[in-house]
Amino acid sequence: MPKLETESWVLEADGIQVQFGERRILSDIYLRVQTGQVVGLLGRNGCGKSTLLQTIFGGRHVADASVRVNRRRVVPAYREPGLLNYLPQVPLLPPRLTVAEAARLLRVDARQALAAFPELLTQLARPVGELSGGTARLVQVLLLLHAHTCFSLFDEPFTGVMPVHIEQLADLIRQTKARKGILLTDHRYAEVLPLCDVVYLLHGGRLEQLPPNPVPALRDRGYLAE
Repeated sequence: MPKLETESWVLEADGIQVQFGERRILSDIYLRVQTGQVVGLLGRNGCGKSTLLQTIFGGRHVADASVRVNRRRVVPAYREPGLLNYLPQVPLLPPRLTVAEAARLLRVDARQALAAFPELLTQLARPVGELSGGTARLVQVLLLLHAHTCFSLFDEPFTGVMPVHIEQLADLIRQTKARKGILLTDHRYAEVLPLCDVVYLLHGGRLEQLPPNPVPALRDRGYLAE
């Protein structure tokens, strides 16, 4: 596994074009994430955010798509040991797997990963499928954050998570970027925007990097209320 303490890693994706029937979902995409950053991917439902994350991860084959780390092509990226992990919108873990078993599968110290949420430590022996939707989501995000990868991709990490936990989870994401790059998409803009060092907006199949203060641009496009 790469030694993140001594090196900086840059993940780039471009040349990604996806079309469903006559509808172009993604066109000539370029995206960049580096260790030490939280990068936000914003856009309306159905605009292609999940498709883009799947393509970067390597779960969706797209002809001519280029995914590179430090300029070296890695396609499919998920086959590169220690490179990245990915939380899809659908549940990641088999429902019969206990929380402790899931942590071992991901090579994570479960107690360390869940330490910020002591109430979760009582759930280690429970199957993931017996947890509430929000609790299961929180557990999955925490395990992936603590896994030893250069990058983590999160599709709607705050979905179902109790509001009382979201602020603490956001703090953990900020802390974790010291050792990895994080790319996330979520519709909870109020929580996402303060986290992000870079924000991209996916609209009409194209990806636009927004200014350092993205709020005015998002308001102008109708993504945020005045």
